[in-house]
Amino acid sequence: MEKHRGFPGRLPGTDFQFVIRRAHKAGATPLVARERYPDRRPPDKRADAGFMQALWEHFGEEPFVRGNLDAGRLGWLLGREVIAAEDPFDPASYDALLRIDVAVARVSFPDIFGG
Repeated sequence: MEKHRGFPGRLPGTDFQFVIRRAHKAGATPLVARERYPDRRPPDKRADAGFMQALWEHFGEEPFVRGNLDAGRLGWLLGREVIAAEDPFDPASYDALLRIDVAVARVSFPDIFGG
């Protein structure tokens, strides 16, 4: 499992986790797209925005390996702002390639992308 050095471990001042410390013995937790309902709590929305900003600052438009990024946190962005960068895509692999769909991310998180 690739560890993304320099990537924030969590949203500052909270317990919202962004990365995991070590690989799970039984394999990677499969990535599953989670539905973001408009009535989500403000802290959850801030965690989504903080994670998206960390992804953008760390990877930009380049494809990146899932590695030690938290599956649950990725799930809130998967299929919208974060998409598969390979075909076939294995959602249960630490080596899966992902990328930011910048056009969608700009609409969802305009403050991060300056627009």
